[in-house]
Amino acid sequence: MEGPQIETPCIQVCKIDPASGLCTGCRRTLDEIMGWLAMTPEERRKVMARLPDRATETTMEPS
Repeated sequence: MEGPQIETPCIQVCKIDPASGLCTGCRRTLDEIMGWLAMTPEERRKVMARLPDRATETTMEPS
C-alpha cells in the first residue's frame, strides 16, 4: 500500500536560472521537474526535503 501522494512544489513560475540550474519558482532541477511524475513517493519526499536548503543557499529571485 502506498502512502499519500506528494503534491508538486510547482508554483507556475517556471524559469531555469542558468547560474544555479534551479527553477526560480520551485527550486527543483530540470531533471527533478521532468522526472517528477515517474518518481516514487519516497523519491518525491527526498526532493521536497532538499528544497528549503536550496531556497536559503541561493540568492535568485522568483520571476
